[in-house]
Amino acid sequence: MNSHRQYQFASTYRKIFTLIFAVNLAVFVGLTAAFLGAPDSRTVGSAASANLLTCILFRQEEFVNLVYELFTCVPHSWPLSIRKRLAKVFHYGGCHSGAGTAAVVWYLLYSALVTKDFINDRSVHTDLLVNMITSWILVGMFSIILASAYPDIRRKFHDHFECFHRFSGWTALTTFWLHNIFSARVTSREWNTSLQHVLLVSPNFWFICITTICTLLSWIRLRHPTVYPERLSDHATRLHFTFRRLQPFYGIKLSDKPLTEWHAFATIPNVDSESGEISGFSVVVSNAGDWTKEQISKPNERRLWVRGAPLHGLLYTSRLFKCIVVVATGSGIGPCLSLIVADITPRRILWSTRDPETTYGPGIVDAVKKSDPNAVIWNTSKKGYPDIVQETYKLVFESSAEAVFVISNPKVTEKVVFGMQTREIPAYGAIFDS
Repeated sequence: MNSHRQYQFASTYRKIFTLIFAVNLAVFVGLTAAFLGAPDSRTVGSAASANLLTCILFRQEEFVNLVYELFTCVPHSWPLSIRKRLAKVFHYGGCHSGAGTAAVVWYLLYSALVTKDFINDRSVHTDLLVNMITSWILVGMFSIILASAYPDIRRKFHDHFECFHRFSGWTALTTFWLHNIFSARVTSREWNTSLQHVLLVSPNFWFICITTICTLLSWIRLRHPTVYPERLSDHATRLHFTFRRLQPFYGIKLSDKPLTEWHAFATIPNVDSESGEISGFSVVVSNAGDWTKEQISKPNERRLWVRGAPLHGLLYTSRLFKCIVVVATGSGIGPCLSLIVADITPRRILWSTRDPETTYGPGIVDAVKKSDPNAVIWNTSKKGYPDIVQETYKLVFESSAEAVFVISNPKVTEKVVFGMQTREIPAYGAIFDS
């Protein structure tokens, strides 16, 4: 039990978060101590902006895809001890949250410093007043984002979290530009130079430029393509898109209310049976809430919003291994179909679900069997729930697999990953608190 709790607490995601925050905290304490509690506000502002930029970069699709490419480009000849650690790149969310939290702490210090400057300013310059007000508005927006992103709150009020995160972020970005201009005016007056010169030599200005570009890149690629549903059952549907071709191992965000909620899905390349070319892509949607239930109930073609660029996900790291075992429950088989189409890494498959053909259709079942003729397709309606850890271990032993990948709900994912790691087998599952 203690080792299980230690595993839960000491995840790679949390280790990355702790490392980034600890480094920032050490610099924070050292800088504050060196200047007797009153470091230069411009230096503090640059530290805050640098962390904010890091936070945004690890949510920008092309940057994240580049990180995936760098971590998965090593050959199989490299030791497994290295490859299994590189495969944890999907924990990059720890960089996002660690840098974001550190940015708030830096901005708190910055706001305190500019407030002190304003109080000590006997001439009552307007630019100092605006600089102080906007800095506290930024702290307020960042605090709302932090509070709503706390894992328990995020899981319980996910739709509200998205709204708080998005609109507070946009408000903060707009305020940040205003704040940056007035902060530069203060500096130009103190340095007796032009505003343009201060901006050009200010790290803050370039940080906010890159941050703004990263934010806009996602939204200027907002699309409203036609979706062609393929109803699989009362529990699941498959949504087909033809507006672009997608290679395996990508995910997209879908919505019918682009300002308030988005839903991420792994894509499956649609391969033409005659030419063998990719003609589009699809996603499998199962009944897991109001939005997914609504999509299943709509059999006619319609339009959905798609935002940003396709993003690599967990299964992309399977390329690092010579042979793997894939464990899926229910609609978790959807993301695995992308791996099946790619056909890069030899694999064994364990799929536990109720009435697989009735629920997901013979097409998906045939694809699984074609990928792994000896696939274990466990029908829970007839056989009950399996000892999924033991069944997974059997497949690892039979195939001499180097790693296990789990696509399931949080409870099963944690159970299988922990069960394999206690047997010294690398295992990976989706992150549910990132």
